[in-house]
Amino acid sequence: MSLLRRMRDITVASLNEHLERSEDPVRLIDQYLVAQREQLQQSERLYQQCVTHAASLRQQYLTALETKEKREQQALLALKAGEEHMARIVLQEKLQAEEKSEQYRELYEQAKQSILDLDEELQQLKADYKEVADKRSYYLARMESARLQQRLHARSSVSQDASPRMFGRLEERVSDMELHARTLRDVRRMSRESYYGAGNPAVDAELEALRNRLNQEGADNHEQNIPLTKR
Repeated sequence: MSLLRRMRDITVASLNEHLERSEDPVRLIDQYLVAQREQLQQSERLYQQCVTHAASLRQQYLTALETKEKREQQALLALKAGEEHMARIVLQEKLQAEEKSEQYRELYEQAKQSILDLDEELQQLKADYKEVADKRSYYLARMESARLQQRLHARSSVSQDASPRMFGRLEERVSDMELHARTLRDVRRMSRESYYGAGNPAVDAELEALRNRLNQEGADNHEQNIPLTKR
C-alpha cells in the first residue's frame, strides 16, 4: 500500500472518529474538505510531474533503442566493407546503446506503473472528496431539520404550558361569576319569601282583609237571592 493511500485511510478514519464526537460536524467537514482539496492539488501536481518524467524516460529509451539499431546497421556495413576494426568499435557502441535502452525501458515501465497507481489513488481521493461533500450537505440538512424541530417543539411547549393556565384562569373567573349570580338569586328568593311568605304581619293583615271582603260579598249575594214574603 502506498504512502498516499495510507495517508488517505488515516485521514478518513480520523474524520469519522471526530464526526462522532463533534458538536458542529459541518465546520469539521469544511476543515477536512479544505485539507483534502489541498492534498488533491498536490497529488495532481505530482501526477503531472510523473507524466512528464515518464515521457522523458520513454524518449531516452527510444533514442537509445534507435542508436542501438543504427549502430548494428553501421557495424554490418563496416564488416561488409572489410573494416573489421571499425565494425568492432561500432558494435561496442551498439552494446552500450542496448544496455542504455534496457535501463531506460525498465525505468519507463516503473514510471508507467507509478502513473497508473497514482491515477487510481487520485480517483479515490476525488471520490472521497465528493462523498464528504455530500455528507456535508446531508449533515447541514439534518442540522436545519433539528433546528426547525427545536423551534417547533419550543413553540408547542409554550402553547401547551400556557393553554391550561389560560383556561384555568378563565374557568375560575366564570365559576366566580356563576357563584355570584347564584348567590344574588338565592338572596333575592329569600327576601321575597321573607317579605311575602307566612309570618309577615303586613301580608297576614292584607290576607285577612281579603278574606273578610270575600265573606262580605258572599253574604250580600245571598241576601239578594232570598225571595220577599207577605206580612
